[in-house]
Amino acid sequence: MNEKASFHKRIYSLLALASIIFAIFGIRLIDVQAVQANGFAQRASNEMWNSSVLLAPRGTITDINGLELARSVASVNIVVDQTMITDPQKTASIAAPVLGLSTTELANLLTGSKRYQIILKQAAPAIWTNLSATLTTYNATVMKERGGVAKRVVGFFSERSYVRDYPTGRLAASLVGIINDAGVGASGLEASMESKLAGKNGRYDYANGAGTIIPGSQQFITEAKPGTGIQLTIDRDVQWVAQNAISQAVKSAQAASGTVIVMNPKTGEILAQASAPNFDPANRKSITNESLRNPAVQDVYEPGSTGKIVTIASAIEEGKTTPETVWTVPYSIKAGAGKFHDAEKHATERLTTAGVLAQSSNVGTIQIGALLSNDTLYKYLQKFGIGQSTGSHLPGESEGLLPRVDSWSGTTAQTIAFGQGYSLTALQATSVYATIANDGVRVTPNVIAGEIDSSGSFTRSKPQATLRVVSSDTAQKMRLMMESVVSEQGTAPAAAIPGYRVAGKTGTAQRADAICHCYKGYTSSFIGFAPADSPQYVVSVVIQNPRGQHFGGVIAAPVFKTVMSFVLQSKHIPPTNTNKVTYALNEAALKKQKA
Repeated sequence: MNEKASFHKRIYSLLALASIIFAIFGIRLIDVQAVQANGFAQRASNEMWNSSVLLAPRGTITDINGLELARSVASVNIVVDQTMITDPQKTASIAAPVLGLSTTELANLLTGSKRYQIILKQAAPAIWTNLSATLTTYNATVMKERGGVAKRVVGFFSERSYVRDYPTGRLAASLVGIINDAGVGASGLEASMESKLAGKNGRYDYANGAGTIIPGSQQFITEAKPGTGIQLTIDRDVQWVAQNAISQAVKSAQAASGTVIVMNPKTGEILAQASAPNFDPANRKSITNESLRNPAVQDVYEPGSTGKIVTIASAIEEGKTTPETVWTVPYSIKAGAGKFHDAEKHATERLTTAGVLAQSSNVGTIQIGALLSNDTLYKYLQKFGIGQSTGSHLPGESEGLLPRVDSWSGTTAQTIAFGQGYSLTALQATSVYATIANDGVRVTPNVIAGEIDSSGSFTRSKPQATLRVVSSDTAQKMRLMMESVVSEQGTAPAAAIPGYRVAGKTGTAQRADAICHCYKGYTSSFIGFAPADSPQYVVSVVIQNPRGQHFGGVIAAPVFKTVMSFVLQSKHIPPTNTNKVTYALNEAALKKQKA
């Protein structure tokens, strides 16, 4: 082959190689532009877009009139992407004053490699607004002064959040309860109604541009669903009067605690449930596990003389006695395997059943209880709701303690007859008296009036369950006898309300002490209703371990008068103006009546 042919061959080889190279570059270009373009775009999009939780507000808890007792107030969580912070110390010096943090504290939170670090939880929206304005101003200033070469402060973000607010403070705190740091109900109705009150969180995506959320970029994946609101039967004004009255009484008596309950006996609705001492839900540092207890349903005590109405009502219902049956009542008596006596020494008296109740005689009540078999007395205790839940569904509610008949000793029947030897809660005791006030029908206590959905639609709670315990005739006789308790001849004239007929019963029980396993101190109480001939409301007052004066007619009855007087006036309940018919309290008065 000559040189010219060889030269042309080499040229053709180089041209072929160049064609191959250009073809390869062409194929790669097509791959980049047409095949991998979507992949590069997706990667850029992933780096630009973030996803976050959209918190749902809890449902509001209101009183019967719609006044808020617990609500969710809009706030923000301020968070930071630490990887975007180039100078933690400098950034902290700028942002710390706005956030109310020390420079050192904030610098520590800004330092690291976390893409998500909470700086301030549940902050007021104004704080985020001020922080954003401060950073914007700083960035604009340094960029202008340094000719656009300064590093901007970026990496701060905000998340929608809520803070739980209790606008009435201590009012009904033990009933309403609180939520924990995770936003979950920790006590009271906040805990027991968690499934209703808690909403369902949503999620959203947002575009991240230069360390801030690009306005208008939010894309909601799942909308947050607000929690269901709860309307209570509680009346804020009645609650306030009850709270104030029991707080003053506990302080004056130097007592361990106290409880007031106001109930509508016909519906079971609770208008007030106040206790002292209580707690301030806004001051979390002062709250203890003990202070979170709801004493109205969690603390149990032996009722003492307020329990005598169960024994006497049972005996009347069984036809064993009447209000005017006469009893020989000495100061003390031997019964069963023990010896029992009345609270104060007295000569032997001839009292009617009504007189035994009015003067709260242990000895007389033991004699009346002896007319009933142990099984019969136990049956009526159960029917009145002793030893079982009231059905209120309040968190932590105790069933109390009613020993089984087969475990009774030689003195159990006697002590149970006058209200010792078994225990109950203040709500159970209130329910017993509401049963007598409601013509012998027990209605399940209730604090939930209904539910309010996110659209504002109200659904009323279903009527409460009922159970007839004693006849209407027995209940009427009991009410007439109980009126004598608040007379000058009874143990609680301090409970009388001018212009109204009032019925009730005092209690001064020995208090069981869990430490010494003995009786130590007293439980003082008064439970009553008005108007006695047409009961509209029941008010119970229980004061635990008062110092000094401890008789229920002295320290609990005045609280009843204060609260009941307000309830009758605020609910516009007029005096019934019916003639008061009283039973004779002793044999002499009975003979005089019949003469």
